[in-house]
Amino acid sequence: MPQKLYLILEDGTEFEGSGFGYDSDCLGEVVFNTSMSGYQEVLTDPSYTGQIVAMTYPMIGNYGINREDVESDRVQAAGFVVKEYSKTYSNYRAVMSLSDYLIEAKVPAIEGIDTRKLTRHIRDKGALRGGIFRDRNGAVEKLLAHPKMDGLDLASKVSCVKPYTFGEADTGPRIAVFDFGVKTNILRLLRESGFSVTVYPGNMKLKDVMKDNVKGVFLSNGPGDPDAIPYAPELVQDIAKENIPCFGICLGHQLIALGLGGKTYKLKFGHRGANQPVKNLLTGKVEISSQNHGFAVDYDSMKDNPDIELTHINLNDKTVEGLRHKKLPMFSVQYHPEASPGPHDSRYLFEQFRRLVKDN
Repeated sequence: MPQKLYLILEDGTEFEGSGFGYDSDCLGEVVFNTSMSGYQEVLTDPSYTGQIVAMTYPMIGNYGINREDVESDRVQAAGFVVKEYSKTYSNYRAVMSLSDYLIEAKVPAIEGIDTRKLTRHIRDKGALRGGIFRDRNGAVEKLLAHPKMDGLDLASKVSCVKPYTFGEADTGPRIAVFDFGVKTNILRLLRESGFSVTVYPGNMKLKDVMKDNVKGVFLSNGPGDPDAIPYAPELVQDIAKENIPCFGICLGHQLIALGLGGKTYKLKFGHRGANQPVKNLLTGKVEISSQNHGFAVDYDSMKDNPDIELTHINLNDKTVEGLRHKKLPMFSVQYHPEASPGPHDSRYLFEQFRRLVKDN
């Protein structure tokens, strides 16, 4: 018989369900993802470090787990919440069930939760600290003692510890990927765009990276508060001084904004899912995008800089989704053009980066 578990939020809200993952408690920021598929990519995305992810799609687990569709070398989410877990799975690539995968990764999970009610609560109250508990006694006290996402440098926990080459070396111009929690599919698409890709720790100095004859710089996605990464503004400023082509995605986008004198702020409940509409202000076209972020760039803090141009906005809430520098070869987007699975509307950005490197 499945073990009874409780999902409890810091405001005392409780949900009762059954466990299907690892037998332990967990704490984290509770967030929701609106994607209909892609739970394996969600679980292994380093940007979900420190978070308990609730999927809004009602049935999860029906195609199992394979060894190819991972975004990192382990499950990164602290916990997993679904309405109904499918014990039966079917896919020609599947090697195990979602339950076995989570048990292997030592990540607790709970099913039988009214995820619609949970999502509406988070939308009303904002992202809250929460936990999956076997015993609800003292749960709220534990949650209130758990650190909030604001002010947390989580990128240092998921960044690589030493440089490495992704794929074959010397296949094209070499670019440096600063790893703040990079997704594997970003590295795949950079390779497919014709680059030789070397990944560096996020805190590495640009002057040391430039010794490897790199022709461009990429700033990756990642978890936590962008304003809590102390070395990032200096890195962006050094990139600007070198006048080297630079592309940033998600956290990388926020770090570029901070390095150019802007500010960031925490969104009420964030954007997480594969169906966010974004308008490209340069072309007038609307792109359906995959997103995963809890912080955003404050464009008001940058609009007086004549060299910064707003290139993309979110059509749901008008938040900043893209920026570019008018004089420097530097641009960034908040969303995920490498989405897999997910819409491919924005894959052109990798080719845009390739042309920028070639032209410079």
